[in-house]
Amino acid sequence: MNKSVIEMEGDIYPGTGNGIQVDGKVLQTFQKGFVQVQNILDQNRLLINEINQNHESKIPDNLSRNVGLIRELNNNIRRVVDLYAGLSSSVAKSREDSSEGDSGKSGQKRIRSG
Repeated sequence: MNKSVIEMEGDIYPGTGNGIQVDGKVLQTFQKGFVQVQNILDQNRLLINEINQNHESKIPDNLSRNVGLIRELNNNIRRVVDLYAGLSSSVAKSREDSSEGDSGKSGQKRIRSG
């Protein structure tokens, strides 16, 4: 059975790539991005709980407060989308930089039979 791997800073990790080399800077960018995403998602969980409690209470002030909470939730979702877009761009740029560095090589992918 063939397993694909991602090589990170010389180490090999199970993944979905085909032996993709990832430098330390790209790895740091991913780690930072995923920490930011997780923090926002944790905040969203709290916002959703508060929105639900306010809705269930049917208290006019609480229902009015939900308008601002839902706005904050929507902004957080936009931030998560932007962070993922940035991470995607980082991967694309890293792959472009990597393939430019390999320009002296044949440019053809080696296919291994399993």
